[in-house]
Amino acid sequence: MADLRLDDALSLLADLGYDGVGLTLDHMHLDPLAPDLGARTRRVAHRLDELGLGVTVETGARYVLDPRRKHGPSLLDPDPGDRARRVDLLIRAVRVAADLGAHAVHCFSGTLPDGTDEDTAWGRLADTLTPVLDAAETAGVPLALEPEPGHLLATLADFHRLRRALGDPAHLGLTLDIGHCQCLEPLPPADCVRAAAPWLRHVQIEDMRRGVHDHLPFGDGEIDFPPVLAALTAAGYQGLTVVELPRHSHAGPHHAARSLPFLRGAAHHAATTPPGNAPPGAPTAASAAPTSGGPAAASAAPTSGGPAAASAAPTSGAPTAASAAPTAHTASVPPARDRSATPEGSGTP
Repeated sequence: MADLRLDDALSLLADLGYDGVGLTLDHMHLDPLAPDLGARTRRVAHRLDELGLGVTVETGARYVLDPRRKHGPSLLDPDPGDRARRVDLLIRAVRVAADLGAHAVHCFSGTLPDGTDEDTAWGRLADTLTPVLDAAETAGVPLALEPEPGHLLATLADFHRLRRALGDPAHLGLTLDIGHCQCLEPLPPADCVRAAAPWLRHVQIEDMRRGVHDHLPFGDGEIDFPPVLAALTAAGYQGLTVVELPRHSHAGPHHAARSLPFLRGAAHHAATTPPGNAPPGAPTAASAAPTSGGPAAASAAPTSGGPAAASAAPTSGAPTAASAAPTAHTASVPPARDRSATPEGSGTP
């Protein structure tokens, strides 16, 4: 929804029936570095309240800190001053989230810088996240770290490595991207949900194929969505589930309207088919989803530089979110952890 004014995007999502929005802080949508951030945040909070939309704050804007480096600088940057700029952005995001009443603040590690060994990078990540986690604890807003293909912290195992290194802080949670699970995790996506459940604070969802980091519209990839939605319901997840389509922001309204009935159909299929009882040839999410009709209970929030996120939970109180960012590129991801195979800057839209 990057091509829409923020108020237009919020109104559209509310009209479609979304319950919430994944709001990316960027120059076009609630710029975190422009003057009068507090006043602008209060206006957005008022509008969200008018529309009945929940919100998660996302921090995946491409060039909000540096016009020349996508997602730069990161928490792993060799320059301490540059790392401090990313920390400052995340602390601002925490404060905005508190003022908006957001479910969580999303973030990611960044890619391994050239010339930096992994042990050094893991140390930097722990050091730079510490003041952000302190701010999150003070604000009462969880920090939801996303494993991102091609980044230092790329998998659920990496998340647990960091969590243990930090002493398992209460306000460190997880953003689980369902497509990323299909792309590179050893477990199927539904099993990833079950494994991640105790730390789950934010969910992103889209279709994807094994070994290829390319966010696809529902039905264009390989994911079987009813088991995923059933696992989220069984886990008692109550946050937003954000539809993330970074290459489709130009068609954000179309995909926002299309995604809700798809997820509604998948959720209905999950609720009416007992586990293990699906007959041969039973419909997947794609064939179960209606092609027209009213949207499922959903919440969608625009991310700065990307589409809005929405959340809808037809079978539970957990909302489903949708997001589309303007320009992501496709990267092949091998089964082994070879980060050099994923282009620099790829990943989070």
